[in-house]
Amino acid sequence: MTVTYQELTAGTELPSATYPVTRLSLVKYCGASGDFNLIHWNERIAKSVGLPNVIAHGMFTMAQAGRYLTDWAGDAGALVEFGVRFSAPVVVPDDDSGAVLELSGTIEEKLDGNRVVIGLTARSGEAKVLTRARAVVRLS
Repeated sequence: MTVTYQELTAGTELPSATYPVTRLSLVKYCGASGDFNLIHWNERIAKSVGLPNVIAHGMFTMAQAGRYLTDWAGDAGALVEFGVRFSAPVVVPDDDSGAVLELSGTIEEKLDGNRVVIGLTARSGEAKVLTRARAVVRLS
């Protein structure tokens, strides 16, 4: 079902969604991004530099938030502005269970041109992993 500009008001909450984060998905992201930093796939190295375990790339986390928005809008081209601050890493403790990224959003403002401002919340476990996460989405 496609979301339309007319049916939304400021304060409307988007349905939440969860995305799995596995070590395999991180290795795939290493290849896609060219960022093969060992902290994203090697537990021994991650722990040796003081991390609790392997962590997801910040940009992987941001990409999942972008995916959440475009899935909701029903159009990958609907996302016209997007920015975040990284506030905590997504820790991926083991190969089997991985981690879960939980995303939700709220319409903060309606703009001209069928655009809405969306404030995002991204959590992994108890950690809020993105702050100041805002997007502008153009809808039909």
